[in-house]
Amino acid sequence: MATRAHVNIDRARIRELTERETAKLDARTQGSKETYTRAQVSLAGGVASSYQSRDPWPIYLSHGKGAQVWDVDGNEYLDFHNGFGSMVQGHAHDAISKAVNDRIGLGTHFAAPTEDSIVVGEELARRWGLEHWRYVNSGSEATMDAIRIARGVTGRDTIVKIFGSYHGHHDYVMVSIGVEYDAIGDRFDLQSIPYGLGIPQVVADMTVAVPFNDAEAMERRIEKLIAEGRKPACVIMEAAMMNLGVVLPEPGYLEAVREITHKHGILLIFDEVKTGLCIAAGGAVEKYGVVPDMVTLAKALGGGLPCGAIGGTKELFEKVISGKIVQVGTYNGNPLVMAAARANLLDVMTPEAYDHLDALNEHILAGCQAVIEKYEFPGYSVGVGSKGCVTFSPEKITDYESFKANQDEELCSLAWLYNMNRGIFMTPGREEEWTLSITHTIEDCNTFVAAFEELAADLTS
Repeated sequence: MATRAHVNIDRARIRELTERETAKLDARTQGSKETYTRAQVSLAGGVASSYQSRDPWPIYLSHGKGAQVWDVDGNEYLDFHNGFGSMVQGHAHDAISKAVNDRIGLGTHFAAPTEDSIVVGEELARRWGLEHWRYVNSGSEATMDAIRIARGVTGRDTIVKIFGSYHGHHDYVMVSIGVEYDAIGDRFDLQSIPYGLGIPQVVADMTVAVPFNDAEAMERRIEKLIAEGRKPACVIMEAAMMNLGVVLPEPGYLEAVREITHKHGILLIFDEVKTGLCIAAGGAVEKYGVVPDMVTLAKALGGGLPCGAIGGTKELFEKVISGKIVQVGTYNGNPLVMAAARANLLDVMTPEAYDHLDALNEHILAGCQAVIEKYEFPGYSVGVGSKGCVTFSPEKITDYESFKANQDEELCSLAWLYNMNRGIFMTPGREEEWTLSITHTIEDCNTFVAAFEELAADLTS
């Protein structure tokens, strides 16, 4: 993306519009306010997860169908949040609902294998080209077990991750995320910083972060670790970063990472919890043509039910099969979840579904970029598959360092308010991407673009 001229946004105007839009949203969500008061009695912070929090209160939803969701006040929204990307199928899809309802009458849990788990494994192997699969119940469990497998296979402890990437909430990956960038050290020797309290520094020190889109920095750090007697077991990374909006890999970067890990005998794990089924039938592996040693899936795999999976080569799973590496979980391969995943893979996320998602995303990205150019707005649109965003930065974001240098939290928060007050449900207070669903239409995308144009016009008039 070439640097281009852009207007300077008046910060006082941002604050003025934020105050106005906040008052509108507060007035429309008094039912959520009352629900929050009740929820705080039993739920810590009134929510089930800290990522659901919002000041002054969260927006509590009651139901959803297709591309729409409704809150407890009866406000209707087009859902572009889609459960952090879990609901690319749309809400209450008929095929998935039928599969789950049919399964309920046959028993919902056995802690024993069922045929559906085999069918799902066969389809995942076909799509990703990795022979063996195991199931878990979330993305965090998927990355946790994948790292354990990598350590067990290699006999090494150190892991390498991308600075700023999120890979779930277990200790070994809750490192070097969401921190200020001015105290983390040289980009060739970045610090390992725990993400919040409760993570021992000795654990964080076993995880080494490197910048995204910089193969040289990765290899230099790996060579240093090898010289220190700390050769990594694995590199775990997203092929495209999905928690800074969207940051795509630069041409040749993933190929270089694959070459580096091969050369040094280090396993490569693609965390496809957020890419996966959302960007292609075979995820980032299909989209970018680089095959890692392991893949982790979750979110969209279960069609709204808690499901995760780990895929890898037959050789990698030999120690799992023998029991030398213990990969277990009472609810792994739960029959209700497997029924949903089977319907999702075979009946919902079809080639036609991906054609539709690609057309929608091209349309919304082009619409947002046209608004940016019309108003000389500081930013650009970027996306892949069903994922996309407007990045509020005059410079291209390529890694966490460039993100922190250009991050505009005030503008992100205002954009969220504009969306919510115009019937578009998005992730509160975070630099998250949109996730389209197969139930969205071109008209829905135009509604999103219109809300963005109103924001741009109000800020540049």
